[in-house]
Amino acid sequence: MSIGAVLRPLRLWPRTLGSRLFLILLAGLLLAQGLTFSVQFIERYMAAKAVMLNTLENDVATSVAIFDRLPASERADWLQRLNRGTYRFELGTGLPGIDTLTEQGAGIAAKIRQAVDQRFPIRFQSIPGDGKRLQAHLTLSDGNPLTIDVNPAPIMPLAQWLPYVLIAQLLLLILCAWLAVRLAIRPLVNLANAADALDPNKKTPRLSETGPSEVAYAATAFNAMRDRIAHYLEERVQILAAISHDLQTPITRMKLRAEFAEESVEKDKLVQDLAEIERLVHEGVAYARSAHGNTEKASRLDMDSFMESLVYDYQDTGKTVTLSGKIETAIVTRPHALRRIFTNLIDNALKFGGGAEVSLEKDPQGTVIIKVLDRGPGIPEDQLKAVLQPFFRLEQSRNRGTGGTGLGLAIAQELTLAIDGMLNLANRPGGGLSAEITLPQKPVNSSQ
Repeated sequence: MSIGAVLRPLRLWPRTLGSRLFLILLAGLLLAQGLTFSVQFIERYMAAKAVMLNTLENDVATSVAIFDRLPASERADWLQRLNRGTYRFELGTGLPGIDTLTEQGAGIAAKIRQAVDQRFPIRFQSIPGDGKRLQAHLTLSDGNPLTIDVNPAPIMPLAQWLPYVLIAQLLLLILCAWLAVRLAIRPLVNLANAADALDPNKKTPRLSETGPSEVAYAATAFNAMRDRIAHYLEERVQILAAISHDLQTPITRMKLRAEFAEESVEKDKLVQDLAEIERLVHEGVAYARSAHGNTEKASRLDMDSFMESLVYDYQDTGKTVTLSGKIETAIVTRPHALRRIFTNLIDNALKFGGGAEVSLEKDPQGTVIIKVLDRGPGIPEDQLKAVLQPFFRLEQSRNRGTGGTGLGLAIAQELTLAIDGMLNLANRPGGGLSAEITLPQKPVNSSQ
C-alpha cells in the first residue's frame, strides 16, 4: 500500500477542532441511536411473534373443538365466524402441497400441533408458489376432513409513527451536540482572537474572565500575561530613553573639549564620531517616544495642506522633493506622529536615492494612500521586513558611511502602527524603493 493511499482518508478529516468534535459526537449518536433502534426492533419483533403464535394456538384449539362438537350439517355456518385474517378453515382436504416447511412454517406447525388434541391425526404441507402459506390437514371424530389454511402476514413490531419519533429524537440530539461543541469551542476561539490582536501599545479590550472555571482561569492567565508583556516593553523603552537621555550630557562635554583641542586629523575624526554618537542617541530617544506614539491627542487634519507644507519645507532647503496627486480629504489622526513618519521616509529617500517623490491617493473605500518613492539601490526582497526592525542596517548600501543609525524606518513603523496605519515597503520596477502608508480610518470630508 502506498503512502498516498494511507494519507488519503486523513485528507477527509476536518481541519477545525469544532468540526472534529461534532463529527465524533455525531458518529457516536448515530451508532447509539442505531443500536437502540435495532435492539428495540428485535425485542418488539420477538414479542409480536410470540403473541401471534399464542393467539393462533388458542384460537385453533377452540375452533377445532367447536367443529368437532357441531353436527356435520351445521359446520359450514360457523366457517365465517371462526375465520381470521391470517388463517381460515375449510371443510375438505384442501389444496395439494409439499411436505417441506419453511422455518416460519415449522414454528406455526408446532403451535397448531400443540393446540390440536392428539386424538386428531394432523399433517402439514406447504402450498407451492408461496413460501409462507401452509395447510394443516386433520380428521375430526366423525371422520370428516378439516383443513386449516394459514397465510401469515408480515410482522410489524413497530408502530408506523415510531420511526418519525426516532428521527426527531436524532435531530434533537444533533442540535444539542452542535450547541455543546459551539459552547466548548467559543472560549478557545475568543482566546485565539485575543492572542492575534495582542498589542501592548494599544488599549484593546481585555479578555472576559467569566464563564466556567477553566475558561475563566485561562482568560485570567492570558490577561495577566498581556499585562506582563506590556510592563516589560514599557520598562525596556524607559531604559532606552533614560540611557539615551543621560548620554547627551557627557557627549556634549566631549564635543566642547574636542573643540578646544588643536587642529588635526584626529580631532576631525573625533568630532565626526561624537556627532554620529549624538545622532544615534537622538534617534534612540525618538524611538523610545515612538513606542508611545498613541499618547498624542488625535485631531482633524487636511492631508493635502499638510503634505504640501511638508514638501515645501524640503524644497526651501534645496532638496529634490516633489508632490503629486490630491485626496481632498481631511482625516482624524495624530499630526506630530504623521510628520515624523514622513520626515523619516523622505530623509531616507533623499539619503539613498538623491530625491523623493511623494504621491497622494485615495481608493473608493476612502482609504488614504501616501507613497514616498525614490530611485535608490532598493532593498533585497528577503530583507524588506527586516529593515523595519530597530538598529538593522544594510551593510552594503545603507551602512554607517551614509550616516544611518538603523532606527529611521523602525520609528516610522512604530508610529504608523500607533496611528492605526500600515507601512509597506516594496522595490520599484527599474530600481528604487516605494514606501507606502495606508490610513484606513474613516475620513472626514474637508467641506464639513
